[in-house]
Amino acid sequence: MAFQTYSLFVLSFIMISFGHVENSLNLRQLQKDIDQLKADFNSSHSDVADGGPIFMGRLSSWTERNEKRIILSLIVSMYLKMLESTDRSKAHVRNITEELYTLKESLSDGSRKMEDLKNLTKLQMSDLKIQRKAVNELFYVLQKLGDTSSSHERKRRQFQRLCKC
Repeated sequence: MAFQTYSLFVLSFIMISFGHVENSLNLRQLQKDIDQLKADFNSSHSDVADGGPIFMGRLSSWTERNEKRIILSLIVSMYLKMLESTDRSKAHVRNITEELYTLKESLSDGSRKMEDLKNLTKLQMSDLKIQRKAVNELFYVLQKLGDTSSSHERKRRQFQRLCKC
């Protein structure tokens, strides 16, 4: 129950992060809907604060926009799963669910990237065939890693030249 109740606080953040709420839904109405959902889940119960936040702590460590899309796509899916077991006859539940489905559609690339990450963790690196393939791709992977790190170094050097610190 604590997962369900505390995670509702993050819903506003997710919707605002994508700017989607501001464009298509009255933010005040969404807040009213979330307040009603909090009441449904009795989120003022003392156990909500136990163990700290569920999503907000994780969100703060994802800084890049594309990274955030990956983690947010997972979080939106978790909210939708949570709301599946709630009373859909209530207007506020329907409104929030509809908004989350709309957000999920806008996060489809994040969902695909998340699936890629899950599939990578399932690779059996002790399998000889997978090891052979990995060795064949090693130079390319290192080259990509070098491209990424050197572009960051270039940006850092450019900033240092511009900055008269």
